[in-house]
Amino acid sequence: MTVVQPATRPVSDQPPALLEARGLTRHFAAARGRGVVHAVDDASIALAPGSITGLVGESGSGKSTLARLLAMLVPPTAGELLLDGTAIRASKRGRRAYARNVQLVLQDPFSSLNPVHDVRYHLARPLQVQGLCPPGARLDDVIMGLLERVALTPAAQFIRKYPHELSGGQRQRVAIARALAVQPRVLLADEPVSMLDVSIRLGVLNLLADLRENEGLTILYITHDIASARYLSDDIAVMYAGQLVESGPARSVTDSPAHPYTQLLLSAAPDPAQPLSAPLPGHGGAPSLLAPPTGCRFHPRCPHAMAICSATEPPPAQVAPGHVSSCWLHSPEYAPASAQTTAEGGTDEPPSKLTDTD
Repeated sequence: MTVVQPATRPVSDQPPALLEARGLTRHFAAARGRGVVHAVDDASIALAPGSITGLVGESGSGKSTLARLLAMLVPPTAGELLLDGTAIRASKRGRRAYARNVQLVLQDPFSSLNPVHDVRYHLARPLQVQGLCPPGARLDDVIMGLLERVALTPAAQFIRKYPHELSGGQRQRVAIARALAVQPRVLLADEPVSMLDVSIRLGVLNLLADLRENEGLTILYITHDIASARYLSDDIAVMYAGQLVESGPARSVTDSPAHPYTQLLLSAAPDPAQPLSAPLPGHGGAPSLLAPPTGCRFHPRCPHAMAICSATEPPPAQVAPGHVSSCWLHSPEYAPASAQTTAEGGTDEPPSKLTDTD
């Protein structure tokens, strides 16, 4: 299934994608010969220069695997990566040059930093590997500048500290500074705040926003929290069971979710204006990626499922400017009467969220 992530601008005004994945697929052999895990299937996504794209989905939906494919940490089973419209070579030199442009920040800041080395070592190492290490004492000046960029000030107090001497938020800022050391153009942030205290998450999100605003950094923000994706992102892509099912401008996706799975995610997000209620709506849990459902992978949980849903994979359909969803409900021959009324000029109300009574 292919859903190409659009930019928030009209299609005619879109700049060429800085980083683009076409038909990325990754299958893993399961333990003890139990089959093949379909971690990512036919995923296409395009990141516009200077944009923040949110990639949203449940745990196990394939978000982190897609991030590692985009970072070239794991080879794809099929598909290709393009940087500035040019396919990436799989050679050692090609991967090193690619790493200069695309960096990954991992979810757990403690396990991503070596506990036996101080902050200076962690920030000096990428400069040395990429041949960007300035001679003499200037190296410490560069490291101090990196710490200041991620708001670890005064930098002199942090440069000789070890990971265990830092808070979770400070460790994540060091991890971001390490990624910035090689002056990347794209930052892949894989659940960068999920392991941090709620009180300091906003600071890290604002740091990412500042990096985009002040330095033009292109960011893929991966999260299971669609509310934070809306807060930070220009665009949102929704992933389910290894496939991208919906994408578009953040406000369009969250205000008028077109795919039933996106509606499910939004109905599960906390709403300060509403009292705590009800169990998570929907039917059952996510499917096994060892034997994903045929047709639309969401159909076993979908209250709107039809016979076609289990038989044939739905094609992507544009439901609003730049907003794409893969669901048979958007096909004229399967659309419900309310959707047909809208198309004919009737009321234009956003799709309702999933409820227990649907």
